[in-house]
Amino acid sequence: MEKNSKIFVAGHRGLVGSAIVRALQKDGFKNLLLKTKSELDLTSQQAVNVFFEREKPEYVFLSAAKVGGIMANKTYPAEFIYQNLAIETNIINAAKNNNVKKLLFLGSSCIYPRMCPQPIKEEYLLTSELEPTNKAYALAKIAGIVMCQSYHEQYGSNFISLMPTNLYGTGDNFDLNNSHVLPAMIRKFHEAKIKNDASVTLWGTGRVMREFLHVDDLANACLYLMQNYNEPDVVNVGTGEDVTIKELAEKIQHVVGYSGTINWDTSKPDGTPRKLLDVSKLHNLGWKHTISLDDGLASTYEWYKKNYE
Repeated sequence: MEKNSKIFVAGHRGLVGSAIVRALQKDGFKNLLLKTKSELDLTSQQAVNVFFEREKPEYVFLSAAKVGGIMANKTYPAEFIYQNLAIETNIINAAKNNNVKKLLFLGSSCIYPRMCPQPIKEEYLLTSELEPTNKAYALAKIAGIVMCQSYHEQYGSNFISLMPTNLYGTGDNFDLNNSHVLPAMIRKFHEAKIKNDASVTLWGTGRVMREFLHVDDLANACLYLMQNYNEPDVVNVGTGEDVTIKELAEKIQHVVGYSGTINWDTSKPDGTPRKLLDVSKLHNLGWKHTISLDDGLASTYEWYKKNYE
């Protein structure tokens, strides 16, 4: 990408998209195409086609998606599969039809089988059953990967796919009904601290393990791979390190400064037992994360306090 290249960031107001915009601007890219939902409905094939034909972006970061935690995925599977499939198919096909130089598609680590070996290598994709609680979302993302690979094979399109691990950071969603585990915990502990509650109740057993990557690290990886990677094979993006949900809760409790007790509601689902990405391919390509979990939690909590009070 040149500094004056026309770059479309789909989903620029989301957690990932906004981080990609910050990273691009920090690196001196100024010719950014940014459209809100009201300005461009990405689920509308006609609207997307008109946009691409008019604007002719040279590079596309496809970070737009309908996302959510276990509760949201269980409650709204139809919306998760429909909206994500519509967004992906519209943008990827329009990118090919309008000669986009390169497209970066962002999937999710939940595309991998529920019980696959750990850490998860890229080649484990589609080797066994998915996690039932987010099957609709995962299948939509898998379709996006296969579509990018198919366009690469048939048309020679330079479309690459990244699979990030669990993300958090500036601009996260802290809604308790549809957020992911980490921001939901930050909000729960913060509100319990403000109300002087004696305890906080969290879902599951706390024994399952998860990996967390700060969204600014992901954005830097996206820019790096957009400049340095041109193969159709998936690339995992993560830290290669994980913690139990119980350890995460204790870290967040410490960052927030909440002194009550933690109760675990074991009637609620845990989700996948462990989900740690093998990031050796990413490291061999020359990129590694720089933000530690402790530092990332501290900065995310500071952002939350300033933006959600």
